[in-house]
Amino acid sequence: MLRPSSEPCTRRWRWLPLLALLAGAAGCGASARAPHSRELSFDGQTYRVVTLDLKHDPLSLHWRDPASGEAYGDIETLQQWGEAHGRRLLFATNAGIYDRKAAPLGLYVENGKTLVPLNMAHGNPASGNFSLLPNGVFAIYPDGHAAVHTSAAFKADGKPVRWATQSGPMLVIDGQLNPSFVDDSGSLKWRSGVCAKTPHEVVFAVSEVPVNFHGFARLFRDKLGCRDALYLDGSISQVFVDGEGYAGAPAFLVKPYAGIFAVFVPQ
Repeated sequence: MLRPSSEPCTRRWRWLPLLALLAGAAGCGASARAPHSRELSFDGQTYRVVTLDLKHDPLSLHWRDPASGEAYGDIETLQQWGEAHGRRLLFATNAGIYDRKAAPLGLYVENGKTLVPLNMAHGNPASGNFSLLPNGVFAIYPDGHAAVHTSAAFKADGKPVRWATQSGPMLVIDGQLNPSFVDDSGSLKWRSGVCAKTPHEVVFAVSEVPVNFHGFARLFRDKLGCRDALYLDGSISQVFVDGEGYAGAPAFLVKPYAGIFAVFVPQ
């Protein structure tokens, strides 16, 4: 049974402003926590998996500094830009494949503005993995939900997006592995990818050891439960999580990026 307090009401009420302040501080701390990150083993390989809740983790895309027009190029430079603008970087990773001029090879939409159009050209050997069909688009729509589509399905849908990147190949298409993948392929690389497990739950993964496409696609389908997943890039890709640092490809392999996914919060 609860006992009635013997304290005068006035004494109890004095504590309320302090309690409210502490509750507010706790709420601010919770909102600034880095996204959920875990190391995961699957089929004898190790991966770093980061899960975002788009209702709380404001995922965005960044390519060039708006003031200078210069590409950020790497996560550290983007982080420094954020700090200079009162923002703390909680998460970042390479947003996809780019061309020899360090521009996104396919569709790139930043805050509703299409900076690179959808690329439906096929079979260009210089495009590497991008031309391993089907390729696809990861997009976040104005209402805040995310999805992964094949490039053809995205074009047919025709809906406006707020953020989008096109890359390839698709890893998983409607619950099926990309039929181009070979189980025992000897093409082993560090690889990164993304899926929208639900409209607001986005999952990024990067291998911590070289893997082939088949094994990486199976991670998304069989372990992470994704029905559609998109390959982002290989060999150069890393993920950054605040408080944990970097995972993925070794630093000596990393080259300048074009687009970068990021989650910023006010400092």
